[in-house]
Formats: sequence, C-alpha cells, structure tokens
Amino acid sequence: MSTTTETTYAPAAEMLGTVLAPGVKPPRPSAWSASLTFGWRAVLKIKHVPEQLFDVTAFPLMMTLMFTYLFGGALAGSPTEYLQFLLPGIMVTSVVMITMYTGVEVNKDIEKGVFDRFRTLPIWRPSTMVGYLLGDILRYTMASTVILLVGLVLGFRPQGGVVGVVIGILVLLGFSFAFSWIWTMFGLLLRSEKSVMGVSMLVLFPLTFLSNVYVEPSTMPGWLQVFVNVNPITHLVASVRSLMAGTPDAGELMWVLVASVLMIAVFGTLTMRLYNRK
Repeated sequence: MSTTTETTYAPAAEMLGTVLAPGVKPPRPSAWSASLTFGWRAVLKIKHVPEQLFDVTAFPLMMTLMFTYLFGGALAGSPTEYLQFLLPGIMVTSVVMITMYTGVEVNKDIEKGVFDRFRTLPIWRPSTMVGYLLGDILRYTMASTVILLVGLVLGFRPQGGVVGVVIGILVLLGFSFAFSWIWTMFGLLLRSEKSVMGVSMLVLFPLTFLSNVYVEPSTMPGWLQVFVNVNPITHLVASVRSLMAGTPDAGELMWVLVASVLMIAVFGTLTMRLYNRK
C-alpha cells in the first residue's frame, strides 16, 4: 500500500515543482518600461471615467472665451487684439491649474490600498510616480490643443508659426511635468484628496493671477511687481509668449529650464522619501 501511495504522489509532486519553480524567470522590467506601464494605467482611468476630461476641455474653453470678451475691449481696445497677448497666458494657467490632479490621484490610490500592492512589486520604485506624470502629460496636451484651436478660431495669429507654437507647448509640458512633483508630494503627505485640492488651490490661485497672464506687470503697484517678477508662472508665460510671437527670449527659457530641473530634484526626492516611508 505504501508503494502505491508513493507512486501516486510522485508525478503530482514533480508537476507542482515544475510550476512553482520554473527554470527561466521572467526578466525584471526596466525603469522606462515600468513607468510606461503605470502611465498607460493612468490613461485607462480616463477611458473608464471620461468625465475627467471636463477639466481639459470645457474649463480651458470657458477661460479663453470669458477673459477674451470680458477684458479685451477694456484692456486692448478689442477682443482680437487682447487675444494675441492673452492666449499664451491662458494656456499656461489652464495647464498649470490641472497639475494638482496628479496629487489627488495619488492620494486616492493610497486610500484604496493600491500603493501597498505597488510597493511589493520588483520594479523601479519611482516608476509609479513617473507613470502618473506621464499619463497626465496627455491631459496637458489636450488642454493646450483645445485652447490653441479655440484661439485660432477667435483670431489668434502666432507670429512664431507652427514651430514657435509647438516649441512653446513643449516648454509648457516640460515645466508642468516638473511642477506636478509638488503635488505628488502633497498627495503622499496629506490625509485626504480634499486636503490636497485645498492646498493646491491655495498655492495656484496667487501664482496664476498675480502674474503677467492678464496684464503687463508694469501697470501694477511697485510692491506687487516684486512678487510678480519672481513668480515662476510669470517666467513661464514670458517664455511661451515669446516663442509664439516669434521672438524667443533665451533668458526666460533658461530660467524655466533651471527651475524645472530644480523642482524635479527637490520635490522628486522628497516624494520618493515619503513614498518609501508611507
């Protein structure tokens, strides 16, 4: 009887060993591959919840129409003339405002416990965060495209041509990618998505409105010009505006590049420290 039992269990044990301990293990995904996978995950979220696109379609459209026709006649004599000055600034404002949703999505995944699973995977640790930002670049591109198309219909005529417009949008996307690391940090640091949104709006409203988006800083009081001139949004708008106007400002472009690198270095490091300790 013992011989029969051993004979029965032997093939089963061999089959189980073959399944659980295969000879060739799958290779570990590269940092780029893992980041793209998480980026695609962010895109699939938009596919399943298309209402998320409201912020990158309806909101930019409303901002462009409202400010063009509300202030155009008073500030520039006509909406069309004001649009030449306003549109690059509105594009920057709309894209920078939606960067806060990166932190909101991070916070949602933490509350759902998804991050506990991510932390156990044999992948490059920052790939989860980079994936969020790569997915959001699609949102930023859509918002920029919507604003540009609406502006062209209303009469916006960029003197920099197609090249100037494309480079201007790329500069905006690069800065927004770097700026989003601030919100990933807050997404990990704060306890709820409402807290993330509250802090984000508290920071974004002064940065976007106290800038050169709507009027020239020279028309402001001296004490306010001090803040406006060091505001990173002011430098970003100036660089994008100069590119679209066909007169690239090398100083402003260098300022934006350095600021973007510093934000990634500082807030990217803080984000990963919080992520590893969360």
